[in-house]
Order: sequence, then C-alpha cells, then structure tokens
Amino acid sequence: MRKDKTKIRKNTWVAWSEDEIELLERFFSGRGAREIAKRTGRPLTAVKQQAYSMGIRTREHRLWSDNEIRLLKELYPDESVQSIADKLGRSPDGVSGKASKIGLKKGKCPLWKSQEVRLLRKMYPDNNKRDIANKLGRTHWAVMAKSHKLGLTENPRLWSKRELNLLKKLYPSRTAQEIADQIGRPLQATRFRIVKLGLRKRRSTAKT
Repeated sequence: MRKDKTKIRKNTWVAWSEDEIELLERFFSGRGAREIAKRTGRPLTAVKQQAYSMGIRTREHRLWSDNEIRLLKELYPDESVQSIADKLGRSPDGVSGKASKIGLKKGKCPLWKSQEVRLLRKMYPDNNKRDIANKLGRTHWAVMAKSHKLGLTENPRLWSKRELNLLKKLYPSRTAQEIADQIGRPLQATRFRIVKLGLRKRRSTAKT
C-alpha cells in the first residue's frame, strides 16, 4: 500500500521550469510563498519546499520600521494591498496582517461605472482577478466582491491544438509574457501550461 502511494506522488510531481525558478528567485523574499503559488499554479507547500531547497528566505516576518508603518497608514485607505506591498517590498499577506493588527480600515469603495462592469464581465472568464483589478484600477478584493455579486463564474477555455503547437514553437526563443500576448492567454495560464507540457528552454537562449 505504501509503495503505491509513493509511486503516485512521484508520478504527479512536475519539475520546476526555468520561468518558475526565476519567478521564485525574484519575488519570493519580498512577496512571499502565497503570491508565487498564485502566479505558478503550484501548491503553497511545494513553493515553500522549493524555496527552502534553494536557500531562499522570506522577509515576511522581519520587523516593521517606523517609516514603513507611517507609509502603511497613509496608503492603506485608498491603495490596493498589492500596490502597497510592491512599494514596501513586503508580501500582500504581510501588509494585510499588519494593517489588521494596527486597526487600519479601507476607505469607502467608489461606485462601479457601467463601463467598468462591462469590462469586468468581458475579462472575468479568462483572466485572473489581480490582472482585472490592475486594469480597472480597483483592489483585488473589490473585484472579487463585485464578480460574486454579479454571479460571474470562472470558465477557463480549453487549449486548442493550434494554441498548443504555437506554444511549443515559441517557447524556446520567447518569454512567457510574449507567448501569452501572442496567443491571447493570461500569463499565469500560459506559465501553468508550459509546466504541464514539461517544456524546456534551449541553453543558448536567455531566461524569461
């Protein structure tokens, strides 16, 4: 029985692509494991384990300076958590946790305009919520709440043979972002498909 379970775990493990490794190296210490998990589609535990094996440590638990707290109080009511995290070099979870701890509250969310709702409906099925939030200038949580209120559901479209062939053709010499733009897919979905297909970069090409 144990051998069968071990075999299943080994067969379902997917090696980390060069794109994912670079993403981990660039953002893990500042944004944390949860953000990398969202971007790569990997389990949170897998991200933490990979970071540990590479000797990368998060800065999520470092002490907050007086200047950081001052900026947090100034920015939190009106800016998105992701935007604040980027400015402070901290993870979104770290920013949210600190804001909650010191009793900060978000400002009143402005009413949604009809054109914003139309764009939300158009983008929602095939784009992640953070990308939609950035496009609309809204917070991630505002997009989640509005989409729930509108009854929108995620419905990822299947990859066609043409898209898969184009992905395989472009991957050796193009970045994941360039491929996503050309195919018309979200970056996160493109990265996940690259990993699932087990694609590898040519050694002579630059990393994405």
